[in-house]
Amino acid sequence: MDLPVMPPVQPMLAKSAGGIPDPAKFDGGLSFEPKWDGFRCLVFKDGDEVELASRNTKSLARYFPEVVAALRDCLPDKVVLDGEIFVAVGDRLEFEVLQERIHPAASRIKLLSEQTPAQYVAFDLLALAEEDLMAKPFAERRAELVAVLTAPSDTVHITRTTTDPAIAQEWFETFEGAGLDGVVAKPLGAAYVPNARSMIKIKQARTADVVLAGYRLHKNSTAAEPLLGSLLLGLYDDEGHLAHIGVSASFTAAKRKSLLAELKPLEEGVDDHPWGEWAQWMIANPDRVPGTGSRWSAGKDLSFVPLRPERVLEVGYDHMEGRRFRHTAQFKRWRPDRDPASCTYDQLEEVARYDLAAILRPE
Repeated sequence: MDLPVMPPVQPMLAKSAGGIPDPAKFDGGLSFEPKWDGFRCLVFKDGDEVELASRNTKSLARYFPEVVAALRDCLPDKVVLDGEIFVAVGDRLEFEVLQERIHPAASRIKLLSEQTPAQYVAFDLLALAEEDLMAKPFAERRAELVAVLTAPSDTVHITRTTTDPAIAQEWFETFEGAGLDGVVAKPLGAAYVPNARSMIKIKQARTADVVLAGYRLHKNSTAAEPLLGSLLLGLYDDEGHLAHIGVSASFTAAKRKSLLAELKPLEEGVDDHPWGEWAQWMIANPDRVPGTGSRWSAGKDLSFVPLRPERVLEVGYDHMEGRRFRHTAQFKRWRPDRDPASCTYDQLEEVARYDLAAILRPE
């Protein structure tokens, strides 16, 4: 492979903002685009050779042969793209289904590439032919990207963009219904800077009152100095069962120590705990119940300390993936005024569905 931009390249990153930023505050204005919920992926193509590189520069090519084939067919001989790999089920992106595509067995990869085929959406152009484009402003890179992808396929797409903040706000409010993850803003005059937070991401911010049902020890915890790693959170479903909904994990070292002491009186035997039936399951589990392992957490101790489900806390989260928080929830405060039994799924905002095909259609 001989390209003007060669791997490894770390992709350009984004910093968070609380709302749609004002383009007038940026030299040259802003370009807005949907934030895709998949695997960040840089594409390096030189003739028939195609490499897919993840955010941490590891190769993804063997896991997505259908994406490699589609990119080989529709791209020019020498090109480097930045974009996202995703899997859609019906009219919605499904990140958990995408995760299943990372499998060690070639036979399984082949089967999944047929059953749950992945797609690629491009949103930046780093090199074309013999030219390195990273120093050019995004407005020029975007124009060349559109010219390169003149014939996108059912597998390869180009993300839509707008310079209108009102349209960006509408996308932010509606595209989540198709499984997207917010909106990204890019300064039109900015160069592509690897591993720099030069973009702006705007994501949903919500809160929920959840039941504390257990904790895990921190990876640096020792017998002499135990440290809390994460809080295990639950909500009651329609049948009155306490479902595992996610974890809260970002604490200072001092907070990790104080929380252990504070929660000690709530510890109980696993047999009496609502999740006691899962204690024996220490293998990969499709329901991702607490205390179980998977190929994503190989080598990690995922055992947990059960707590009587008597305390309620408020957490911040961005969006749901099925019946769980998509990302780690942020601890906000204790809610001693809330009865744990009142913490149900009913409090969560139900997002209206949106047609993914409408987002993928060319502008």
